[in-house]
Amino acid sequence: MIFQTLFEYMDFTGWLLFGFVLLLLIDVVRNWRPNNFPPGPWAVPFVGNIFTGVDFKTMEKLAQEYGPVFSLRRGSERMVFVSGCKMVKEALVNQLDCFVDRPIVPLFHVVFKGLGIALSNGYLWKKQRKFANTHLRYFGGGQKSLEKYIEVECHFLCEAFKDEQGGPFNPHYMITNAVSNIISSVLFGHRFEYSDQTFRKILELDNEAIVLAGSPRTQLFDVFPGLLKYLPGPHQTVHANYAEIINFLRKEVEKHQEEWNPDDPRDYIDVYLSEMEKKKDDPQAGFNLETLVVCTIDLIEAGTETSATTLRWGFLYMMHYPEIQEKVQAEIDKMIGQSRQPVLADRPYLPYTEAVIHEIQRFGNIVPLGFPKMASKDTTLGGYFIPKGTATTTILSSVLFDKNEWETPDAFNPEHFLDSKGQFRRREAFLPFSAGKRVCLGEHLARMELFLFFTSLLQRFTICPVPGEMPSLDGVLGFTHSPKEFRILAVPR
Repeated sequence: MIFQTLFEYMDFTGWLLFGFVLLLLIDVVRNWRPNNFPPGPWAVPFVGNIFTGVDFKTMEKLAQEYGPVFSLRRGSERMVFVSGCKMVKEALVNQLDCFVDRPIVPLFHVVFKGLGIALSNGYLWKKQRKFANTHLRYFGGGQKSLEKYIEVECHFLCEAFKDEQGGPFNPHYMITNAVSNIISSVLFGHRFEYSDQTFRKILELDNEAIVLAGSPRTQLFDVFPGLLKYLPGPHQTVHANYAEIINFLRKEVEKHQEEWNPDDPRDYIDVYLSEMEKKKDDPQAGFNLETLVVCTIDLIEAGTETSATTLRWGFLYMMHYPEIQEKVQAEIDKMIGQSRQPVLADRPYLPYTEAVIHEIQRFGNIVPLGFPKMASKDTTLGGYFIPKGTATTTILSSVLFDKNEWETPDAFNPEHFLDSKGQFRRREAFLPFSAGKRVCLGEHLARMELFLFFTSLLQRFTICPVPGEMPSLDGVLGFTHSPKEFRILAVPR
């Protein structure tokens, strides 16, 4: 009787208010914080913490306020963030089986569809990663050694720098092309000339997508994918760029199919095509053309972006700290000289150079938030309950700048990686490639590239700023943390 009377006297405004209150109650009940779940800032009804910054500096402030394990809500999804060396290592190393899965990230799921290596899970992920590891090592042995690929590319890059004749130039895509040529040689069996405009366009599209992927506006797509897929915005640019990259890679795969000789595999794609034949009776392993294309994107990005960005940061720091550059060059001159190109066997004899390269990686902070993982089972972390299926981000920047681990965390200081005798020392808090079962697939390749490219270039050139153009040390925060565009002078020695 009461409800009947209420309905009779409610006008349109009343119905709107009633509907809003009902939806609000549903939202509160649906998103009620689980018992003993990590704390976090108050979430706005319906949208959660979408007004909270997604950059690593905001995450540092939240960690100071709420502790090393805290949470945010994006729409109706709760996400856990893990900060500091101790707690990050607890998640990635001590509990490596609890945080091994990937959550569905709508922005990337449109492109990668849960296939490939980086964003797949379960049986398919294990098979694809194992295959990639095995065959990257295969093409890194004998005459097709990765080191030999890098040495050849170092020569090409040095010649390209020499062609600038000591004048100002932007090294961005020259470096990116050179680094990408290593993984391209493994995948496609050939490198791309620096003058190749088609490949240059692919590198530019990928760079733009990576930068945009970290912006707050783009990440709104992860909160409201059903709505935003019909609306304009930077997420559309990300998807369009990846569509062009995929089209380019499909053409490379088609060329390989036409020329494929199973008795004489030339590269990764050829070997993958053979594996497709072998695994026809095991469709769950995912060996098909669609997965091949996604794996190729994974490997190109793993083998290009972080190393190329690290080298760019390296040039930036050498311009800002010329005394460090001089010490690196003095060590190279003493141990190698100018008569031959550096090789990996020189690394143990260049401890200061090795320390500088590691400090570039630490201070450059290339992937500050890593890539999100997902709790594969109910677990506890830092005394808090993390339910199965919860997206979890380990804040790698908090490890690289942990005040309890580094003597001068906020300064560029190669001494972090040298002992009292001036010998190189490893640090437990050095985790630029993450750790555990999801450690970066390209780590081994990246370490080789950074050493050989860095030493080869500083052996032959002194990197100087263009007069009146000292570049800023402030970075651009996308999915990775990269330098702003800058020009250099590569002065022959």
